[in-house]
This record gives sequence, structure tokens and C-alpha cells, in this order.
Amino acid sequence: MKVSLKYYTIKYLIMILLLIIAVWAGLFYAYILDEVHDNVDDGLKDRKIQIIKAVYLNPQLLKNNDFGFNEFKIMPINAGDYKNKSRLYNKMYYMEYDDKDQPYRVLEADFIDQFKNHQRLVIRTSTVEEDELIYDLTTALIVLYIVLVISIVVVNGYLLNKAMRPFYLILDKLKKYQFGIPFSQQEQSYRIKEFEELNVEINEMIERNELVFYQQKQFIENASHELQTPLAIVINKIDLLIQNEDLDKKNLNFLTEVKTDLRRMVGLNKSLLMLSKIENSQFNSMSGVDFNAMIHTLVQNYEDFIAFKKVDVNIIEKGNFQADFNKDLADILLSNLLKNAIKYNNEERTLNIIIETDRITFQNSGTSVPLDKSQIFNRFYKQGSDHGSTGLGLSIIKTIIKQYPGWDILYEFDDKMHYFILVKNKII
Repeated sequence: MKVSLKYYTIKYLIMILLLIIAVWAGLFYAYILDEVHDNVDDGLKDRKIQIIKAVYLNPQLLKNNDFGFNEFKIMPINAGDYKNKSRLYNKMYYMEYDDKDQPYRVLEADFIDQFKNHQRLVIRTSTVEEDELIYDLTTALIVLYIVLVISIVVVNGYLLNKAMRPFYLILDKLKKYQFGIPFSQQEQSYRIKEFEELNVEINEMIERNELVFYQQKQFIENASHELQTPLAIVINKIDLLIQNEDLDKKNLNFLTEVKTDLRRMVGLNKSLLMLSKIENSQFNSMSGVDFNAMIHTLVQNYEDFIAFKKVDVNIIEKGNFQADFNKDLADILLSNLLKNAIKYNNEERTLNIIIETDRITFQNSGTSVPLDKSQIFNRFYKQGSDHGSTGLGLSIIKTIIKQYPGWDILYEFDDKMHYFILVKNKII
């Protein structure tokens, strides 16, 4: 699924921010805990000095063998257990107020009293509850993360919309641009250097394309016109020769074949010119087209061809097929589909045109084998051995459909029937 630049950047910002906050939270927690322990340890060491001094002044304190109000106790020890260095560690002790064990920081220090006895001083002090610290820190970080994400979305959205406004203007101009249609060349000034350069380059590119398009269009039209004229002259001359009564049958057949090939060249020339015009977007005007009415009109126009081929044409209307379409292209599209279905019919001579709201199906009898789906809409692909065909009829249909997003032409074969299905509003 494609997303806009704004949401693309926000997505990665949110993920990176989450990772940064997670790492930062771990480091911050370790730092805070270390600072708490460091401050507590300094206090315990200071209390140790004060208590030992108090013991020398008041020997009664040597009898304080249990933690009391002052949170320390003194116990006699053997000389072998005596250690010069103080020890600091964490330990859980029961606290009546909370009715549960709570974390304490404990200092043990051995000393020799005024009576030359070895004593062990144990001092404890309550510290922060790590689980509560983690909970509080996590809650604060979650709130911080949510606030940061909302802030980033709002600020990033605002700044990107403002900064990308020139880009959207350029993009809108490109969307509206079509070959052969004049486009606005108003001087645009952008504060952002890159957008200014992009706009200049796009304008120059459009001008180059317009020049090439115009030259190509002129060449195709001139070439087509120059070909049509000599071809028409040659065909007229052959017609005059055919009317000559002195011709024998062999020469008459020869001239007839030449005339047929020339007429095919004329048709091929017209079809190639039509393809070029369609691909160069020379049919730009659009209006509401009633395909139902157009099909009825075309069937009437082709009455002679239908009667000649002895095809039974049935128009089955299950809905109204209407769309914004170029009227000329719609006529070419339906004409080619209708002529194709009539021309390549077989002895069953059946043609059903089924019109629905979002599709038109041309169902006709024909060859008993399916056509090649991968080749049928390619240029110069011919059905069977029809040498009179230009092989461009279905290619023109496909080229027209490509001009309209959401439209498609499909081919199916079922029960010896060929289906050409024109679809609009196709879900991609």
C-alpha cells in the first residue's frame, strides 16, 4: 500500500523515536538508581563515623544489638571475622507500615571498641522501591512518548504541508498536462531552491516534448496524406483498366488482386494514423456518452453488413452503460468490437450484445478453438488466415482503453462462444 511522503516519514520517525526512548529509559533508570545508591552510601558512611564516635563516648550503645529507631545495630564478632573494609549491599526487610518487605541499603563496618573488643556495626536505610521506580518511569515515558508522537505528527504535518506546497503545485500541473494542449507558463517563484530548479527543468522538458510532439504529429499527418493521395490515384487507374473490355480474364484477375491489396494498404494507413493519434492523446475532449444508444445506432448503420453476413444480432439491455468518454473514440471502440464479432462469425451466426451498468459483453459464435489471449490485442495479430485484415482492429481497441484508467477489455472463451468484455470502474 502506497503512502504519502508525510506519513512515510512519520512512520519511521515514530519507530526510531520508540527505539531511542527505550534505550534512553534503560540508561536513565540505571543512572538514577546509581545516583540514589551513591547518595545513600555517602549518608551511610557518614553515619558510620558518627556512630563509632558516639560509641566511644557512650559505651551503652554497644548493647544496641537490634535495629531500632536509629536503624543500626552493633554485634560482637570474633577476631578472625574482622574485616578492615566496609561492605555495602541491598537487602529486603519487613516494613510494618506497608506490611511487606521493602528494599534497604545496608552498610557493614567492623571496628575495635574502647575495650579492645571486635565489633560489627550494621546500618540500614530505606531506599527507593525499584519496581515502583520502574513503574513510575515507564508511565512517565509512555506519556512522554505519546505527547512526542502527537507533537511530531502535528508539527511534521504542518511543516511538510507548508514546505511541500510548491511540489504539489508542480505535481498538479503535471497531472493536468496533456500533449497538444497549451499549459500555463506563468512565472512561479519558490523559496526552496530545489523546487525552483525542478519547476524550471519541468517547464523546459514540457516545451521540448511539445516541440517533438508537434513535429511527430505533422510528420504522421503529412506522410499519411501523401500516401493516401497516390494510393487513391492508383486505385482509380486500376478501376479504369478493369473497365477496359480488351483485358483477358487473367489480367483482369491480376488487376483485381492488386486493387484489393491497395485497398488493404489504404485501410492499414488509416489504422496506423488512428493509432498514432490515439497514443498521442489527440482525442482529449470528453463528454457524457450513452453507450446503449450508440450500440443501437451502430447496429442500424451496419444493417447491410449484418444482412450480408447473415448474423442474428441480439441486444440484451440489463442496465445503462454511461461514462465520460471521447465520443469519437467511443464510436471507434464499439464499431471495431461490432465489426470484429460480425466478420469472424461462423455458420451459427449468433451475436449477443449484453449491456450492463459496468460492462458490455460481445458474445459471438466463431472458430471452435479459443484465440491466444497473450497475442490477441497485439498489433498485426490476425485471427486465422484472414489476409484481408490489417491486424490492427483489436490493437486500436486496446490502445483506446489504455487512455482511461479503471477500464479494461477482456477476452474469454466458453462453450464454443467468444466473449469480448468491455469493463469500466475495474477494481485494481
